[in-house]
Amino acid sequence: MKDKNNKPVKIKLAHINDTHSYFEPTSLQLTLHVHDQELTPYVSAGGFARIATRTKQLTQLAQEQGSEFLFLHAGDCFQGTLYFSLFKGEANAVMLNELGIDAMALGNHELDMGNLPVAQFAKRIDFPLLAGNWDLSNEDKRKTCKLGDNPKVYSYQPETRAASWITKNVHGEEIAIFSLALDKMADISNPDFDTPFVNALETAKSTVAAIRQAGINKIILLSHMGYEADLEFAEKVDGIGLIVGGHSHRLQGDFSDLGLTKDDPYGVHINGTYVVQAGYHALSMGHCDIEFSADGEVISFNGKNELLLGRRIFLHASMSESCDENPYKIAREYVDQHPNVLVCKKDPELQQLLLDKYTNQVRKLQRDVIAEVNSKLRHVRVPDEQGGSELAPLVAESFAYRMRKDGHAVEFAIHNAGGVRNSLNAGDVSVADIAGKLLPFAVPIGVYELQGKDIAASIEGAINNALNNGVEGTGDGSYPYTYNLSYDYKYDAPLGKRITNLQIFDSELGWQAVDESRFYVGTSSAYTMKGKEGYEAMTNMKGEGVVTSASMADCFIDFLKDNPNILNRREDDSVCQHGTKIAGSSSK
Repeated sequence: MKDKNNKPVKIKLAHINDTHSYFEPTSLQLTLHVHDQELTPYVSAGGFARIATRTKQLTQLAQEQGSEFLFLHAGDCFQGTLYFSLFKGEANAVMLNELGIDAMALGNHELDMGNLPVAQFAKRIDFPLLAGNWDLSNEDKRKTCKLGDNPKVYSYQPETRAASWITKNVHGEEIAIFSLALDKMADISNPDFDTPFVNALETAKSTVAAIRQAGINKIILLSHMGYEADLEFAEKVDGIGLIVGGHSHRLQGDFSDLGLTKDDPYGVHINGTYVVQAGYHALSMGHCDIEFSADGEVISFNGKNELLLGRRIFLHASMSESCDENPYKIAREYVDQHPNVLVCKKDPELQQLLLDKYTNQVRKLQRDVIAEVNSKLRHVRVPDEQGGSELAPLVAESFAYRMRKDGHAVEFAIHNAGGVRNSLNAGDVSVADIAGKLLPFAVPIGVYELQGKDIAASIEGAINNALNNGVEGTGDGSYPYTYNLSYDYKYDAPLGKRITNLQIFDSELGWQAVDESRFYVGTSSAYTMKGKEGYEAMTNMKGEGVVTSASMADCFIDFLKDNPNILNRREDDSVCQHGTKIAGSSSK
């Protein structure tokens, strides 16, 4: 370490994680046992306006205590609500800028749609985006919006095998902050192929050594690796004072007497390192007072997670009839006195910004009717005695429709049943119904070339997985629904020979047998293209395929706008388009 006269410092640190675009409060039901009675009130919990209020309060407390205030986000602000489905990363950039965070870790859901949305997000933010084991050194220079040349992005440095870090100056003493994400990011998200993630543990060790070599001995790791990994790193990597984590949605502390979780105490202490995590969906916020000694050790730590609640409590009318005392007063006093609850108002400035810039648009899109359903369209994952999903094949068709519209010569589409979340009841269908309920996950759509034999193997693998037929499956969400493909599935046939009579529809020639050796152009979600949950054969595609910026909801909304009566098309009228015949696929 360079010669330096290090000094002790005190900071007040606040943190959030996995907010997932929950800018508005959530209606949360509590379960309270008071005076031998069970009360189940609803409360308004969290939201960015309450986080803003609490941040201002903590900032003021830090000033009064002579401490520096630090506010960190441990990743996964993308996905989750209509605010992301409709505005992608723009709304998160605006709202997080307004919160005034000091830094954010890159989470896996930031990369669900590839690098471009992250690069656009990084151009809009006023704070550093930390991604210490993300190697951007070989980023394709042809990209119109790059990450590697953005000074707000702190990534992996191959020459030192360490993460870039930021520093916070506290009364003349520097505190270093770096971030790490999961090693296997490509397995659960969609980073571009030119920007891989490297080993987090080795990066952590090299980074701590480099920071200390620079004369800094007070170190914070902002992690999006998951709670168990954070505990492991505390044990294996010396010299980190605090790990602020995300990804696992863990709410440290005891909230069981509110009918919520009881987890590890806030600030688990391992090998000289404190590990914290603050729940999810902007319901709560963690904060702690930390004192570092001159040699960089944490000699004092005190803090907690707080559930941020509004002032109103809502009880069912029947509660008043069954209680001798005023149940509202009992519940209100009980909640107010809970050590892990903070009742606070919404910050009016942030609340107004949200309303003016986004909420009014969301409400408008909830009224923006793009189609009408004459009778209920049923979605089931695995076909039963009533048949299969009436929606998943249409969603698959919408992928092909949009990809063709964008210039891709798509011949078929496959979509996993779990990607569709609910049925559609008769009546109007709005943009919000699609983006917020039916297809809420902003997963991008891709195009690929796959040989006929691998199309068959992908379909069989997905069905085997869904039915646990000869394999240990991961759930029925893998069940495949297709467009322009027809086949029989033989439940009792040997593995690898269960798909027979595989055909593809040609607009000029009609149904044609699939040639095992020929390559066909298909489209699916990027998740399915990764070969997850039985779709392993899909990874045999020619090259790496193309992942577009269009999401599942984008495709289906576009499809419905151009074909507003498509939801009332009867299956027997559309066999030439869907053509999915599934025989012998019952689970027996």
